[in-house]
This record gives sequence, C-alpha cells and structure tokens, in this order.
Amino acid sequence: MTYKRYTRQSFRTMALLGAGAIGLWAYSTRSFTAPGDKPDENRFTKVVLAEKLNEPLEMAILPDERVLFIERHGQVQLYSPVTKQVKTIATIPVSTKYKDVEGHETEAEDGLLGINIDPNFEKNHWVYLYYSPAGSESKNSLTRYELRGDELVLSSKKVLLDVPVQREQCCHTGGSIDWDRDGNLYLSTGDNTSPRATLYAPIDERPGRGPWDAQKSSGNTNDLRGKILRIHPEADGTYTIPEGNLFPKGTERTRPEIYTMGHRNPYRISVDRHTGAVYWGDVGPDAGEDSVGVGPTAEDEYNQARKPGNFGWPYFVGDNKAYYDKDFTTGKGGTKFDPAHPINESPNNTGLRDLPPAQPALISYPAAESKKFPIMGSGGRSAMAGPTYYKDDFKNAKRPFPDYYNGKVFLYEWMRDMIMAVSCDDKGGMTSMERFLPNMGFSHPIDMAFGPNGDLYVLEYGTSWFLKNDDSRLVRIEFNAGNRKPSVQVAASTKAGAVPLKVALSSEGTKDFDGDVLTYQWKIVNRTGAQPMILNEPNPTFTFQKPGQYKAILTVTDAKGLKDTREVDIVAGNQPPQVALNVTNGNKSFYFPGQSIAYQVNVTDKEDGSLASGRILPKQVMVRATYQDDANAQAASVSGTGHKFSEAAYLGAGQTLMEKSDCKACHFTDKKSVGPAFIEVAKRYKSDANAVASLSNKIIKGGGGVWGDAIMTAHPQITQPDASEIVKYILTLADKKVTAPLLPTKGTYTPGKDDKGNLVLQASYKDRGANGLPAQLTEQAIVLRNPLVALGQSNSQSKGITLFKMGTQPYPLVIVMGSDTYVKFDQLDLTGIRSMEFAVAAPKAQLNAMGGRIEVRIDSPTGQLLGQTGDIPVNESKDPAAMFTPNMVKAAIIPITGQHDLYFVFKNEKAGKAPLFVPATVQFSN
Repeated sequence: MTYKRYTRQSFRTMALLGAGAIGLWAYSTRSFTAPGDKPDENRFTKVVLAEKLNEPLEMAILPDERVLFIERHGQVQLYSPVTKQVKTIATIPVSTKYKDVEGHETEAEDGLLGINIDPNFEKNHWVYLYYSPAGSESKNSLTRYELRGDELVLSSKKVLLDVPVQREQCCHTGGSIDWDRDGNLYLSTGDNTSPRATLYAPIDERPGRGPWDAQKSSGNTNDLRGKILRIHPEADGTYTIPEGNLFPKGTERTRPEIYTMGHRNPYRISVDRHTGAVYWGDVGPDAGEDSVGVGPTAEDEYNQARKPGNFGWPYFVGDNKAYYDKDFTTGKGGTKFDPAHPINESPNNTGLRDLPPAQPALISYPAAESKKFPIMGSGGRSAMAGPTYYKDDFKNAKRPFPDYYNGKVFLYEWMRDMIMAVSCDDKGGMTSMERFLPNMGFSHPIDMAFGPNGDLYVLEYGTSWFLKNDDSRLVRIEFNAGNRKPSVQVAASTKAGAVPLKVALSSEGTKDFDGDVLTYQWKIVNRTGAQPMILNEPNPTFTFQKPGQYKAILTVTDAKGLKDTREVDIVAGNQPPQVALNVTNGNKSFYFPGQSIAYQVNVTDKEDGSLASGRILPKQVMVRATYQDDANAQAASVSGTGHKFSEAAYLGAGQTLMEKSDCKACHFTDKKSVGPAFIEVAKRYKSDANAVASLSNKIIKGGGGVWGDAIMTAHPQITQPDASEIVKYILTLADKKVTAPLLPTKGTYTPGKDDKGNLVLQASYKDRGANGLPAQLTEQAIVLRNPLVALGQSNSQSKGITLFKMGTQPYPLVIVMGSDTYVKFDQLDLTGIRSMEFAVAAPKAQLNAMGGRIEVRIDSPTGQLLGQTGDIPVNESKDPAAMFTPNMVKAAIIPITGQHDLYFVFKNEKAGKAPLFVPATVQFSN
C-alpha cells in the first residue's frame, strides 16, 4: 500500500483554541451507527494539533501520520504525532511581492504554494514543492526534494518544470499538487492576470495591457497558466507526457502538459484515485450584477473533469454564461462568446485561435443566494476541492469514517468556512450535496486530506489575509463509531458565603449521546485534606458547617464505564460584600462626551458592616472611570474591498458576555481573588499573539498551574466564539490606567469631548476576611457605550442579513439581503435619544444594491415606529475604490424613555429579495 491518496486535497485578497480537542469523545471498537446511516455530528471530534501558523497553504500526510505542510513565506513545516510539536525543517527562498502600477512592491499571492509526496514515498522519500523562486526571474517552479528522517535535503533539489509568469500587477497562482493511480502528477496554475481593471472578463487587448488580458494565459493553448497540468515524473528528475492530455504531443502552438484549460484560479485540486475524476474549485471574478454588453454576474465554480477539456475562462463563467467581446479602447461591447466554439483572437495569444468547446461547471454560485444551490448561502466566495473518501482504502484504519461518506467528495468554501459532502453518479453528474459538520467552526479551511488512520486533516489559514493568524491551525477530525462518554455540566447556587452555607449543587445539562443510564457521584473535598463527603445523586443540596475552601467534584459514569468529571470551587465562612453602583441620571446605555453622569455607590458586608453605617469608610471603596479601547471599542476603517467607513466604534461584547458568566466569582479587574486580576492576565499575555486561542481554550476546558495552586473550572457551556470575545475584552485591560484618579462614592463624572471607546464606571470593595479565610473582593462595573455603534456588533437575533468579516475588524459588516429584514439590539436605553444617523453604502456594481430606507422600531420588527431615514441613494460607481463610499442618512426619533429591544428594519417595497445596502454604523444623539 502507498499513501499517495492521503495527500490531497483564490486565495483571495478579501482570529481560538489551544492545542487539544473540542470535546474528547472516547473511542471503542463497538459500532453504534448502522452502516449507511448518516452519523450524528457529535461523533466527530476536532483535535487541534498546531496553531498560530504563518499563512499555511497545503499539506501532505506521511505514512506514519507525520504531517508536512508549507507556509507561504517559504517555511516547510513538519508535525510529529509523537512529540506533538511542529518544527521548521527547511526554508525555501521565495518571492512574495509584486509591483503595482506605480512600481511599488505590494504583497502578492506568490510564495511557497504547493506540496505533495511521491506515490512511492515509502521507498524513495520524494517530496514535491511548487513555489515562486526568489530573484529577478519571473517564474514558478515545480521541484523535487528528498526527505531523510526529519530533514528536507536541499541539495537533492531537482527542477521538473518552470512556469513563466508575470510579477507585475499580479495574482492568481493556483499551485495545488495531486496524483492519479497511474503515478501522473497534476499541478494547478492560475491565470496570472490582474482583476483590478474590470469586475468582469479581463480581456484587455490594448498595447501594453497584457497583465490585464487572461487570453494570454487561461485562453492560450500554448501557455501553462490558467491550467491543470498532467505529467509523469521520472526518476532522474525529468518528466514525460502521459497519453490522453488535451493536446496530442507535437500539436503546433500547444503545450502537451495541459490536461484542462480555461481556469481563473484553481487554487485547490483533488484527484479521485478510483474514478480518475479531477475536482477543483475555481475562484471567480467580482461583478455583482449582469451588465449588457459586458457580461454576467460573477460566480465561483466547483468543477469535475473525467477527461481533458476547456472550462471556459476568460470567455465564460459558471454554467457557460458568456461574456461579450468588449473593446477596451472604445468601451463598447461586441458579440457574446460562443461556448460551442470559443475563439481567441487576442494579440497576446501565442496558441490556437480556435479553442475546444467550453465545459459548464458542476456547481456554480454567486455572492448572493443561489436559487439552484441554496445550500451555498451568500457572502464572499473562494471555492476549493478536497479528497474523495472510499472505505476500502481504510480497512485497517483506527478511526475510519462511516460508510455513509463512501464515494463522496469533500468540497469546501474558504471564505464561508463551509465543507460540503457531494455525491456523483457513474457519469459524473451530481446526485446529492449536503453540509458536513455545519456546527463545527472552521477558520478559512485551505487544505484537506485523509490520513492513514482514517482521520480527516484540515489546514486552517485563519481569519485575515497575509497575516500570522491566531486562529490559523492544523486540526484533525476524528470519527468515533463506538460509545461516547457523558457530557457533564455542573453548577452551584452560590459559591461563597457565611457558615452554615447551604448550596444546591446541580448537574443540569449533563447528557449521554448514546442514551445510556448515568450514575452520579459528588465528592466534597476540603483543601485541608479532610475525608471527603460523597453524595450519590444528580442534584444534591449540601450545607457547609465549617469554614474552609472546598471543591465540589462531579463524576458521571455511563452504563459501559466511560466517565467524565467537572468541578466547582466553594468558599464557606466569609460572605462576599455587596457593591451597588448606579447611574442616577440620564441614559443608562450610552454616554455623551461633555455631558455629566451622576452616580452613587452603596456597600454592605455581613462581617464588616456598611458604607451607610460608617463601619466601611469611603476611602476603602475604589471608584474609577476608565475606557475600553482596541478590539472592543476601536475606531475602525474597512478598506479590504476599496470601501471605507470611518469612526466605527464597537461595543464591548466580551464585557457583556463576561458579566453574564460566572467569571467574577473568581476574578476581579484589578485585584487578586481566587484567580488572578484580569489586568494581570492581560499584562502577562499582552505580547502573546496566541493569547486569544490559548486562553479561550482554557476558559472552555479549565486548567491551572500558571497562577499558583488556583484551578480554573471548565466552562464547556461557553462557545468558542463567546470565549474568544471574553478573552479579547480581558486583553484590552493591559493598557487600562488603573492609576486613574479615585472618584468619590457619590458624585458626577464628565467624559471628555475627545474620549473614545466605552466608558467603564467601576466600584470595588475588598473585605477584611473572616474565619481565617482570604479576603473577598466584589466589584461592579457599568459599561456606558460609545454612541457610535457598528450594526455588525449585534449579538441578538437578526433576519435577512449576511455578515461579512473583513480582515482584522472585530465585527463584521452587515449586508442587507432584502426588504422587511432587520438587525436587533437587546435592551438599549433610549432615554433622551433625539436622532440617529447612519453611514450606509449601496454599491450597485458589487451587490446590485437597490437602496431603500431604515425604520427604527422598538420591542418587535413591527413595533412602535420611532423614526425613519429618507431614501438611501444607490452608488452607481464601478470603481472598486469608490463603490462602497457611504452616505449619511438621519432619522429623527420621537421621545421615549427606558430600555427597549431596538430594531433597525430595512425597507424597499420594490426590491423584493434583492440586496438593499450595507449599513455600517449608527450614531445615537441626544
């Protein structure tokens, strides 16, 4: 047996877990899933093997389950399942820049692009790389190296094939490598053509405009770009041409290496070793609407080739939708190209004039919702193809995937973080398509491959382009066909108080996915080492009679002996103080620069007395006003697609989530409690780019050892995104000015006119301790939000919108996908609000936006109308740098008091289900 089948499986210029697993389900040899049945999603486990990678692109799984993967800037990395570590085994000098129209160097998609291993790797140890060599020569090279142990022997380099490219105004590299069962190597190449001059077909034939003409590459039978090449590597480092490529050897004005042509950016390809079918995703152009005389709305494609062929670019897209033969000199459109007989008459063409007939896509979809393939949803597009699974390839594997996936090809969407399992019939026609693990989060999957043990490896590029992302990971998806251990939840009615302290312990939410009868055991442990108390019931009540620090540990065991444990800390003998901080005038949700806020603090403590009685002195109560900034309250501009929304201040979602959790039972902002102060956590991890990933994982899974003996309880009920937001908030406290002047316990505070971010009024009191137990600190904080709010910050239920995350932005943009849709914000105080002003873009060319208006309603989408904007104008510009320029539209608000659910309802009675606009921010004014 060879392992070539495990190695498979544009990236476009459009960040959570620590190393470990998301839910560790036990494996057993007994199967509880009937053959052919669709398995429950909870039978799959995502195990994080490595993270914080630097632009990983492609990987190959070795026969011993080591993983070779590459990073774009030239690093060849090796993950060892024995050491569970990643090490750099080679650095290939690569070019990663191109020159723009002004001659400036700009980050490109070039670099170390593709990797695979030889079909006979166990004998010859050959590794193939495709990359953009450093230096002045504009080319990409397919090379072969020898891997000796953990060393990539650079002196063993053999150059099989060079692909001449342009490095000016460029992009679209392809670079994926795979093999068929006959030992033929397949290599994908992009059209190497700039898309920046047109949203439609780049067929500019004017003199000197070759960088903007894909007819020189994708449509050129004598050029290796925009193709999938098929060659047979030989032992001496050369290659031969297998029979059956698109053009027979010796055909004039053709390259015999070409298997398929007419591709824009086939970034990830996959060869089905059983059927010989080649799959790829082709990343499409950017046009948001059909244009008469120019061409159709842009689409991405998933394609399948069971024989050589021409797949149409740059003359056709999707299901052979044709572009017009536009004259870029006059700007006038000519006749439509004919898919049955495409003709390349470009002066940049060095190949045949008459091209093979264009083949339609297997699956194609636009940015908007697809009527033909609604499963694809809407949003950004980057189609990619992964492996086809066959159960016969994994007869002796430890964890083979279930029979249900036999013969299915795994296609995935880089931008939309989706994986699809697709079935085709014997003739290649698609018969079914469904989401694979729709509830398992991925951060831009960029490569997939099955390993010898039957696991599916996924390489995640991470959220932002051209960056070393915190959420960039190598993960392994394991299938558990047998018994699953219980999923345990614990809670306590109170975690601290005076004795006798009566605590109701709860296992509510604990479940067993196999329906097994569960047994429960609570163990009450005193840190002094006294004999623990055992309680054998799911939800006992226990009274702590003696002061001390305790753990309540719940172990749940299923009928087959698998068990899991969770615990909660309890302090008996010292009642925590009560701190009440109240804003006594004005709005309770927002602050307004230059306008005073009246507040008052009250403190009571069972052992110490109260502020009102004088037993607690005002100077013992810490009251401060600070501001959140950075990730949770920054002024942001969005420029990834040429649009810019200025001064988009974001709300502190992490702060809100933390306030709703039990974090403050053990942590305070600037004082040590059971756990460290949040500020100290923030300072320690301030310079750690992996902090969001590692700390989010610790919140979910629990842990200890960093801050002494304190153990943080696991919080499996907190989702990964929510844990990430909490961590992001905590990290903003690294620069918090805790030396800000103390405020009196009653008074006023006036935000400065230049203050930004969210205002945090904070009051805390640390008691004197009792019964030999540590002092308890209680803190209360009120967050008054900046009145400039991004609509993408809503974490409530919304309807009919698409969220689009841009680069490093902490919150996504809202794309309104039709009339009578809305964004909701929960319980905002509207006291004193007199107007709201929205920054809204309505790009016609990109979204086919229809414009409309925004209604402001409370309590429901059809609730009381407080006000509405005038008509939002449509931006007709086709200039990518200008089409997202926002307009400012204002709505006068009728007076109302108190907190209400706030609905921004989007209207255009003439638009139907067409996109309306992109609302970025709303400014609340009093």
